[in-house]
Amino acid sequence: MKETICDLKNRRSVRGYSDKPIPSDILDCILEAGSYAPNGMGAQDTMIVCVTDPAVRDVVRRLNGAVMGNPDGDPFYGAPVVVLVFANRERATHVEDGALVTGNILNAAYALGVDSCYIFRAKESFETDEGRALARSWGVPDSYIGVGTAILGYRSGDYPAPKPRKDGFIVKI
Repeated sequence: MKETICDLKNRRSVRGYSDKPIPSDILDCILEAGSYAPNGMGAQDTMIVCVTDPAVRDVVRRLNGAVMGNPDGDPFYGAPVVVLVFANRERATHVEDGALVTGNILNAAYALGVDSCYIFRAKESFETDEGRALARSWGVPDSYIGVGTAILGYRSGDYPAPKPRKDGFIVKI
């Protein structure tokens, strides 16, 4: 089976990370793969913000946790890198475009030996006054909304086993 297909089938969401840093060249490759995701009409109307600064990561963690009612929790499971994907809400395909960017990031990470997990609540986190101000400080236009978050790092425990695929997932006509 081709290596790419194996990667797609074997990637899992990891929910526990060590503090081992991701080498910058590997992180750059992962982010670049995100920039090559398919998008509506080839508009490339998404933005990737990669957060490695622990203080900024803690602010983003708190914003995300507050959406769940737990601002002191860690919805990022200790991951050292938080990648935020924003998309222009004025495009009809903004949610899909942002999700595809996030998916490319997750799959590229696995292919390069980096663990990951897709975290939700980016939209709600960056709709707050504090979140919007933070996004603006990164150059994210007001027309852009948070679509997805990919946490990246190296797992601290065992690799998760795959769950069986549900019956009826694929229908061939």
